[in-house]
Amino acid sequence: MLRFFVVMLLLTVMGANSGALTEEETPEPLAVRLQKKIEAERQRARFTCRGELICGVADLPLFYARRGFQPAWAADATLHNADSLVAGIHAARRDGLQTEDYHLAQIELLLGALERDRFLDLPPDPDLLVDLDLLLTDAFLVLGSHLLGGRVNPETLHAEWLAYNPKTDLAGILEAALAAGQIEAALDRLRPPHAGYADLKAALQRYRDIETRGGWPPLPENLLSQEGDVGDHIAQLRQRLSVSGDLGLQENQEENRYDGNLEGTVRRFQVRHGLPPTGRIDKQTLNELNVPAAVRTRQIELNLERWRWIPHELGARYLLVNAADYRLTVFENAQPLWGMRVVVGRDYRSTPVFSADLQYLEINPYWNVPQKIAVEDILPKVKQNPEYLIRKHFKVFEDWRAGATEIDPLTVDWSKVTKRNFRFKLRKEPGPSNDLGRIKFMMPNRFAVYLHDTPNRKLFKKNYRSYSSGCIRLEKPLELAEYLLKDDPKWTYQSILRAVDSEQNRIVRLKKAVPVHLLYWTAWVDQKGVVNFRKDIYKRDPRLDMALKERPPRIEMEALGRQINPGTAQILSFSGVGPSRTKSRYTSENAKNETLVVVTPTGQGFGGVGTAYLTDTTSSAPVRNPRERNLISDNNRRRPPGD
Repeated sequence: MLRFFVVMLLLTVMGANSGALTEEETPEPLAVRLQKKIEAERQRARFTCRGELICGVADLPLFYARRGFQPAWAADATLHNADSLVAGIHAARRDGLQTEDYHLAQIELLLGALERDRFLDLPPDPDLLVDLDLLLTDAFLVLGSHLLGGRVNPETLHAEWLAYNPKTDLAGILEAALAAGQIEAALDRLRPPHAGYADLKAALQRYRDIETRGGWPPLPENLLSQEGDVGDHIAQLRQRLSVSGDLGLQENQEENRYDGNLEGTVRRFQVRHGLPPTGRIDKQTLNELNVPAAVRTRQIELNLERWRWIPHELGARYLLVNAADYRLTVFENAQPLWGMRVVVGRDYRSTPVFSADLQYLEINPYWNVPQKIAVEDILPKVKQNPEYLIRKHFKVFEDWRAGATEIDPLTVDWSKVTKRNFRFKLRKEPGPSNDLGRIKFMMPNRFAVYLHDTPNRKLFKKNYRSYSSGCIRLEKPLELAEYLLKDDPKWTYQSILRAVDSEQNRIVRLKKAVPVHLLYWTAWVDQKGVVNFRKDIYKRDPRLDMALKERPPRIEMEALGRQINPGTAQILSFSGVGPSRTKSRYTSENAKNETLVVVTPTGQGFGGVGTAYLTDTTSSAPVRNPRERNLISDNNRRRPPGD
C-alpha cells in the first residue's frame, strides 16, 4: 500500500520524464557505473549517495569488489530482496532503533520511482539503479552492525566501559542472504540471541502502546497513603496502577479504599522499581509512580542498546552482576540458579562494564592498597592523625619494589607528603580487618576490578549500595566459593571454612574458568516476565540517550527530477545542505531563471535532512503561495518559518 502511494505521488509530481536512457544511447554496464561511483566517492572525505552518508565504508567496497562490482539488488527483477530489507528496516524500530539511520525514506522513494517507470513501461534509469543498490547495501551493512554490536560505541561514552567487538564478515553474510533470498532471516540472526533481549523488545511494544493511549495519569504530590485509607485519591492510585498493568480487575473491590489487595499491588510495584516493599505510598514510591510512560519507554530503548553491547555467548555457566540493581546472579544453561546482594562503586568511582574470566580464588588475601585510594582516601586521614595507619592495621613500605623495607609510619613527616610525592606502598595482612574480607575472586582485567568479601556486613541491609571504589563486594562469598569449586572434590564448604580460619594466604585455581559479566541495566525483564526499572545511579542514561538521537549528516542532495508544480519547473539538481540554514539554487527545465531555495535542516548537531521552500529570485523571503512544496522529505516534515 505504501509503495502504491509513493508511485502515485511520483506520477503526480514528477511527470513522465524519468531521465532514463533513450533507445539510441548505449547503456554503460551497471557494474562499470558501480565501480566508478565507489572509486570516485572513496577519494572524497565522505562517501555519499543522494545526500545520504554511506557509513559502511569499510565493508561496502569489499562487498562489491568480491562480486566484480555486479549489482547486488538490481539483478533481482522482482525486488524481493529489496522489499525484504525494507521490511527488516521497519522491524528495527521494534529494537528501539531509528529507521532514518538506514536510508529508508530515500530507498522507498527510489523503489517507488522504479515502480513508476514500470507502470509507464519505461526503461529504468541506470543511475537510479546504481544509487539504489548502494543505499540498500549500506543499509544492510549498517543495520546488521547495529543489531550485532550496538548503534553506539560505549567506549566513546564511558571510559569505564569495555565494548564487545564481534569479528563478523557482514559482507559475506549479505552475499549469502541475497543468494538465498533470506534478508530478514539474516538480520534476525545478528540480533542478540538472549531471551532477555526478546523479552525487553516485547516490553517496549507494551509501553509504546501505553504511551500511544495517553500514558498514565500523574498523581497528586500529597498522595501519601497506606492500607486502611479511604478517599478519592485511592481511586486515582488504582487507575494509575491499572494503566501500567500492575493492578488487574478485582471483584467486589471498593475503589476508594486502600485494601489488602491494593497494598500487595503496591509492594510488587515497589519491588520491580527497586524500592523497599513497604506497601505504603511514600515519597520514593510516589516519585516512581509519576515517571511518565514516555520516559519508561525510552528507558527500555536505551537498555535494548546495552543488550547489543554484550557477547552473544555468555557461557554454559556464568556470573552476571547488574550494578544498577546491586545484585549478582549465578546462571547455568541460561537459567538463574541463585543470587546475592552486592555493593558496587560510588558514583565518582563507578563499577566498570566488561566481561572477563574468573580464573582463581585467593583465600585470606593481602590488600595492596591502590595508589588512587591511598592518596585520595587514606592520606588525608593520616595527615589528621598519624596513628591512623597503625590503628587500621596498615603496613607501610618504602616503595613498590619487590623486597622493599617496611617502615614505621610514625617516622614519616606526613605533613610534607602530597599526592605527587607519595611513594609508599600500603598493605593489609590477611585477617578479619582486611578490607577484602577472607576471599577474593580474581578475573584479570584492565580495570583491576574483582569480586571480594568484606568485613562491613551492615551495608548489605541497605537498599542502595554504591559504596565501593569500583570492585564488587559480595554478600555470600563462602557460598560462591563452594559453587565455583564444586567440581573439585577436595573443596567442600567445610574445607573452605578451615582454609579461611587458618588465616594463611592461599591461591586456588579453578579447573575451568567461569565468565563474569559486569553489566549496567536500568530496565530489564526478569524470569517471571516482570518489567523492572532501576535508578540510573551513574547518570549514564542521558549520555546514551543523546548519542542515540544524533543523526548522520546529509552532505549533498539531488532532487530526483521532482517537480515543484506539474508542468512548471522541474528540478534537475540540488545541493548545498550544511549544518545551518543554507541557500542553494536549482536549475529548472521550463523556467527562464534560477530560483532560490532555502533549506532548513532538521536534526541536532548535524546538517540533517531539511525542508526546502521556494522564494522569489529577487528576495530571500519565502513565497507564500501554492508553489511552496517540501522538496526533501523526512519524518518531521517541518514547514517554512512563519507557517
